[in-house]
Amino acid sequence: MRKLVFRRPAAKDVLFFVLLGAAMALFNVALPQREPLSFCLLFAALMCGRDPFLCAGVYMLASAAAVSGEASLCCAAQAAFLLVVFALYRRFRRQPRWERIFYALAAQLPFVFLYPHAGYAIVPFPVVAQKAVLAAFFVPAALLTEGGMRALLQRAFRCRLSAGELAELCLMWLFLGMGIFSAASRYAFYALSLLLLLCAAVLLKSAACVPFAMALSLPACFAEVSALPAAAYAAFACCALPGTGYGRIVTALLYACSCLVALFLNGVFYAGGTELLFSLLSGLLPAAVVCAIPDKAFRKLRATLLFYRERTLPRIAINRNRRAVGEQLYEVSALFREIECAFRVQERPDDADAHLRARLNDTLCSRCAERDACKKRGLSESLDRLIRVGRAKGKVNLIDLPADLGNACKNVAGLLFALNKALAEYRGCAAELDAAQEGRRLLAEQAHGVSEILKELALEQSRAYTCSGEGAALSRALQERGLLSSEIFLYGEGDDLTVSMTLDAASDARAVCDVAGAVLHAPLALAEKIPLTRDRACFILRRKPHFDAAFGLAARAKEGEAASGDTHSILKIDERRFLVALSDGMGSGEPARDVSARTLSLLESFYKAKMPSETILSTVNRLIAFSADETFSCLDLAAVNLDTGCADIVKIGSPAGYLLSGEELKILEGESLPIGMLEAVHPATLRVTMKENDFLIFMSDGVTAAFGSSADLCAYLSELKPLNPQALAENILNRALQSARRQADDDMTVLTVKLTPAA
Repeated sequence: MRKLVFRRPAAKDVLFFVLLGAAMALFNVALPQREPLSFCLLFAALMCGRDPFLCAGVYMLASAAAVSGEASLCCAAQAAFLLVVFALYRRFRRQPRWERIFYALAAQLPFVFLYPHAGYAIVPFPVVAQKAVLAAFFVPAALLTEGGMRALLQRAFRCRLSAGELAELCLMWLFLGMGIFSAASRYAFYALSLLLLLCAAVLLKSAACVPFAMALSLPACFAEVSALPAAAYAAFACCALPGTGYGRIVTALLYACSCLVALFLNGVFYAGGTELLFSLLSGLLPAAVVCAIPDKAFRKLRATLLFYRERTLPRIAINRNRRAVGEQLYEVSALFREIECAFRVQERPDDADAHLRARLNDTLCSRCAERDACKKRGLSESLDRLIRVGRAKGKVNLIDLPADLGNACKNVAGLLFALNKALAEYRGCAAELDAAQEGRRLLAEQAHGVSEILKELALEQSRAYTCSGEGAALSRALQERGLLSSEIFLYGEGDDLTVSMTLDAASDARAVCDVAGAVLHAPLALAEKIPLTRDRACFILRRKPHFDAAFGLAARAKEGEAASGDTHSILKIDERRFLVALSDGMGSGEPARDVSARTLSLLESFYKAKMPSETILSTVNRLIAFSADETFSCLDLAAVNLDTGCADIVKIGSPAGYLLSGEELKILEGESLPIGMLEAVHPATLRVTMKENDFLIFMSDGVTAAFGSSADLCAYLSELKPLNPQALAENILNRALQSARRQADDDMTVLTVKLTPAA
């Protein structure tokens, strides 16, 4: 015999049936003759898959309010019929479809023939005919209630409801509100419905609360047979709406004032007594409850209702595409890393001595009759010494010949000739191998740089964007300033915050940034303006860096030269970083200018691509070193972060730079050869943190040489109290020219940078 196991009902199931019973009781008193309107809820609960036995039991308990044997018998017959039907469907694990309409019609037969009904005098039909009409009304009402309950249980607070589902929920509220109006008096209904209205205004913060308020007033309109409640509720919503931007307390106060005005116009203050007291309670109690509810509860409810205000699919699609692009970039990065590994070569083993010894043996010693005698005397070590001397000097002569080898060898001249010939061939092959190795090493470094760039892009693209919910507040703030935006899209957070909005093309960008910054509590700046039509444009705002930068430049070419050999660069890497560089080509005039310009052009291109600094410097150094002419260039370079003021400084063969910070003067110098002079030049790198109103100063050697000594230059800079970077550069250059008696013996250039607070 199978043992029955009783499952303990979950808390949410218990709560559902408790609320279902209360709603059924209110539905039963919604109509004037206490008709069993709760049949709609019974049918809806069964169609939603709830337990048939529990649903039938709750329905019977709710019908007990009729206090009539015939009415209870009618409800029992209805419950028994539907219980049998839905229990069978549940037993065979099926769900009623179109045939459920016939089951609903059949369940109305007990109501038509058993339910005690006095009939409505204003309807000129027999009582049975009137009950038949009511039964015909109950069937579509039950079908609509089924849709409303399904939406309430399965879709509400999870996704956006359709217009049909909202209409079905309105019908359920109509029956429920009429039941409250009839069972608990109109004051209870007004208190509950006005509380819902006020909560909707606080949560939605939009005009959507006006139609919601009118839907809340429907039970009162039907109960009082008047449209006045709908007008009053719409007026309450419109009065409360302006205060939603200032918090729930202001919203509640505006509503309370409008409610008092409505009561005064309705003549309630003249009634006095109990009616005045209950009218004031039902009207003002919702405002007090809303003020007492914690902000945390409203924030949680607002987050739950986000589905009704935010379209999440575009964000999901954007993040999905970004993730796919990031994954693809990461794979390409791995490919370039494999290319780097393929081009990475080990240093050639030092087997030149053995190679040269074998070459001498093949060309000379193998034909000598004294070869065996030389081996017995141990002259191989002497030959190795001669080969090592030849590799060091490039060639050998009689002076380099070991004494024992010279005395024993019968063909000294042939030995020296053969070894010098082998050394010459070896040098040629070694040069070719070194060039090939260097080329492969350069390609490996480039592959490494490209791999790092792609990896950074992959990580950046893989970060998911999160949308902000401040679009409505920003739209209202813009409207108050006379700026009408038809669309606003906010995404990202922190330094990645991006605000996109469509505005009139002639809108003041500074005003737009000020309004958006005040609403989002972040300093914003216009990053891009994209024309959409002749009079509309898309404004894209990004978070403003902490600092801004101003630059100064003063230059003088060498006397007698048409062009200066010094070149400079000021490059915006991205919205938060910039690059300044000063390159001094060796010599003067056009040749030196070409060298320095070529160096800066290479550096700019690499930095724009965001390649790692160490890869950039070594690559540029090799490319300059590979040039046909012996061309060198000194370099000062600084990459500055406008958020932190951190400056990465690179100096290659250049004179000292300076950081002027208030009363303090810091010397920035390094010890390295000019770029392009040797393939293994190691740049001097240092990192400093610039503060507000600090000056960074780079000078070419023509300026520093004019001062005579670094002590004189430091003394002069320490006395300066600059305000303007351009004036500072011009003052330094003029002082250098004065020291050189107005005669520029070399190209002179001064480049200055000042950090200022972002405006």
